[in-house]
Amino acid sequence: MSIPGEGLAKGLAVTLKTMTRRSHTQQYPDVAPELPPRSRGVIALLAENCTVCMLCARECPDWCIYIDSHKEEVAVPGAARPRQRNVLDRFDIDFSLCMYCGICIEVCPFDALYWSPEFEYAEYDIRDLLHDKEHLGEWMATVPPPPAHDPNGEPAKEEAAARKAAAPPATDQPSSGPPNARRRPGSGSRTDEEPP
Repeated sequence: MSIPGEGLAKGLAVTLKTMTRRSHTQQYPDVAPELPPRSRGVIALLAENCTVCMLCARECPDWCIYIDSHKEEVAVPGAARPRQRNVLDRFDIDFSLCMYCGICIEVCPFDALYWSPEFEYAEYDIRDLLHDKEHLGEWMATVPPPPAHDPNGEPAKEEAAARKAAAPPATDQPSSGPPNARRRPGSGSRTDEEPP
């Protein structure tokens, strides 16, 4: 049987034990917090890498990415006609709508979007949370470098293909003559060594 007030006594014991310990309060505005290495803060844009493929805007579940562009003709020497390329005019992210899911960063095939650990971008007016491409580009200075590749891990596909292309072709057995020098008798085709 339980004694009446036993739960209350246990709760007060925990409270008294906590009161005797020294508190570990972080002095946030004066002292910057130590964030985990891959913390999500704000999304940064590297505008040179953006090809205006619109994948980020199409995949965004909140529709908070706004992109405008125009086509520009580029004359290529030796080409029959000039090529067209998309030029980024507007790239805005509305952080009042963004839910920081990171889908836009994952689907970007050209590494134009990155996570920045910066989180201090609060505004007094909600309309100021619409960041344009210049403002998003300023966050690139705070993007940490990618982690080093694990030396025991599997190499990247590109790295393996480059090694394979650089390696000399392997020969299994030395051949005694040119390849396909002899053919089956009765095949109706000449061999390389037969006169015409």
